Amino acid sequence: MNQDTIAAISTGMTNSGIGIVRISGSEALEIADRVYKGKETITEVPTHTIHYGHVMDGDETVDEVLVMVMRGPRTFTGEDTVEINCHGGTYVVSRVLETVLKAGARPAEPGEFTKRAFLNGRIDLSQAEAVMKLISSQNDFSYQSALNQLEGEVSQYIEKIRQDILHQLGYIEAALDDPEHISLDGFAEQLREIMIGHIQKLNKLLLNFDDGRMKSEGINTVIVGKPNAGKSSLMNLMLQQERAIVTNIAGTTRDVLEEKVVLGNIILNLIDTAGIHETEDIVENMGVDKAVDYIEKADFIIYVMDASDKLNEADEQIIQLLQDKKGIILFNKSDLNLVLNEKEINSRLNWTIIPFSNETKQGLEQLKEYITNSFLKGDIQYNDQVYITSVRHKNAVESAVQSLEQVVQTIDDGMPEDFYTIDMMEAYQSLGLINGETASEDLVNKIFSDFC
Repeated sequence: MNQDTIAAISTGMTNSGIGIVRISGSEALEIADRVYKGKETITEVPTHTIHYGHVMDGDETVDEVLVMVMRGPRTFTGEDTVEINCHGGTYVVSRVLETVLKAGARPAEPGEFTKRAFLNGRIDLSQAEAVMKLISSQNDFSYQSALNQLEGEVSQYIEKIRQDILHQLGYIEAALDDPEHISLDGFAEQLREIMIGHIQKLNKLLLNFDDGRMKSEGINTVIVGKPNAGKSSLMNLMLQQERAIVTNIAGTTRDVLEEKVVLGNIILNLIDTAGIHETEDIVENMGVDKAVDYIEKADFIIYVMDASDKLNEADEQIIQLLQDKKGIILFNKSDLNLVLNEKEINSRLNWTIIPFSNETKQGLEQLKEYITNSFLKGDIQYNDQVYITSVRHKNAVESAVQSLEQVVQTIDDGMPEDFYTIDMMEAYQSLGLINGETASEDLVNKIFSDFC
């Protein structure tokens, strides 16, 4: 890890009352002294104290500030850290940072403060990821799950399993090295039960993954239908703004539009797709292909049907794509003369149908209630269940489960004890990816490069 001193603006780049420039590293106090003018010398003041003065660029006063001094290792990064609290205008904060950089600091890379906290052992990798999740949380569940992950809930759950696997590995190795004093009689049956218990605990995490992900990151909700059925109008209605272009010309939407919609305390990742139909237009066909791809990945689908028009080949094509999916049908344009018949549609696709109108907003509240009740049963309160909401964590747990299942199979096949250790170690290492203990440098760099 670089031991140089880094600096960055730690508050949002918006005009506000206060902005913070953070400095961290071996020369943080010395660099702060080069730009600070006050009654005290920063390098000589006690740790965890705040001092009033000015940031100076040579003889020029940049801003009136409060400087917080924190000596390592009792800091977020584990290093000497200085935070300059200045006025929050974007230009002012930028000038303070520029002055600090001129004094010897270098610009921090994305996520580098948190990365240093991880590398210095202040937090593990799961907790580091939780920092970003906490910052980007948009509802109570995402906030609480990120906070619990930051406090080590996920890490502790996983680490108990890892330590027990390590204990069993140690016992096997000791018995194989000293069979006269350590017996393995009956051990295979005991180990089998222990491995099954761990598999069940990990499968519980996997079982709750989709629920946790949707509550935390949002429900991937895809709007589908044939051209001119009212998909884009629905998106604009739910967003309460003109986000999608709406015309009477079929095929206006040729690409995918994505926006977040908050319904009470849940999040919809709303996706407006191109109208699905046969077309000779190359660009429009690309949009249709994207729509089909999004249907495959969707958590929930809103199928907008033009209730004033008869079924055609496009509808039949869409209905085939939606089999075995979860969604709802909107009979749009229900304020006009209805042509579609609910029984006829339900004979093809057994989804709930809501009479709807983008013009009069008929059915809008019913749609919102249906989505909320379908996914959350009206309750998004965080409970004591441990959730994983990261795909990276899910993949690691799945890999560990496969390895532990192989251990059970090896026992059932009557193989010698030293064969167990191969898959047990693989499970141990897979779970170690979650807290970062067995993560490669490339993986760590990739995770932190995604930070803001």
